[in-house]
Amino acid sequence: MRRAGVLGSPIAHSLSPALHRAAYSALRLDWAYDAYEVDEAGLPAFFAELDERWAGLSLTMPLKSAVIPFLDTVDEVAGLITSVNTVLPGKGGWRGTNTDVFGIVRSLTCRGVSAPRQATVLGAGATARSAIAALAELSVREVMIVARRPEAADELLRLAGQFGLTGRSESFEPNADLLGSDVVISTLPGSAAGPWAACAIDAPGMLLDASYHPWPTPLAAAWPSDRVASGRDMLLWQAVRQVELMTGQSAPVEAMAAALPPLSTGTG
Repeated sequence: MRRAGVLGSPIAHSLSPALHRAAYSALRLDWAYDAYEVDEAGLPAFFAELDERWAGLSLTMPLKSAVIPFLDTVDEVAGLITSVNTVLPGKGGWRGTNTDVFGIVRSLTCRGVSAPRQATVLGAGATARSAIAALAELSVREVMIVARRPEAADELLRLAGQFGLTGRSESFEPNADLLGSDVVISTLPGSAAGPWAACAIDAPGMLLDASYHPWPTPLAAAWPSDRVASGRDMLLWQAVRQVELMTGQSAPVEAMAAALPPLSTGTG
């Protein structure tokens, strides 16, 4: 039996098993997909036990960067953003890639985003790095980084430059002008973007709020409802891409979406 699974710590809340198992059922694959509680210290032992039965691994926090030294190759984008969420077997050993970027792109394009010129990113952590790569793929020209810590914003600006984006750092003080971009991606925890909600009522662009529990976040609740995507969308689409990479088949998107709990009760 082929095996796959998601690694992280904590991991009990993960919805990846539900998504992947739904895909295997729809594809009539007798595969197993389980969640494994693994922290950074446990990675060497876990990798030492991998064999030819494994079709791939999904990775969540805190392993997306920590896994890189254990891989034989890392795709260019995943290397630039130092974030691997998918590990695949190959003739040359274990390969790391990133499907979070695909998840962000699809979450936006499925909501009608087309040829955006300017974007704003709230936050400067790991998800924000994936957001920069996704915005570059969408051909965004300018990105504004809004972060509490100037040094974190500077690091993200350097990354934006590597992807050919013009960037600038802005104060974390709520400002309606900063929410006037074609695309706004909030990578902040749900309540952390609350102060920005009052500036969002007449926002003209699309919001992707990477949070989804509890939902709606204050920012998403204030944003025009027909132009909001959630972290649940990201979760679905990154898993869709993982299923395709691991199985070599087209992912059954509808079956996977049906396996997710209602948005208001998602747990991570």
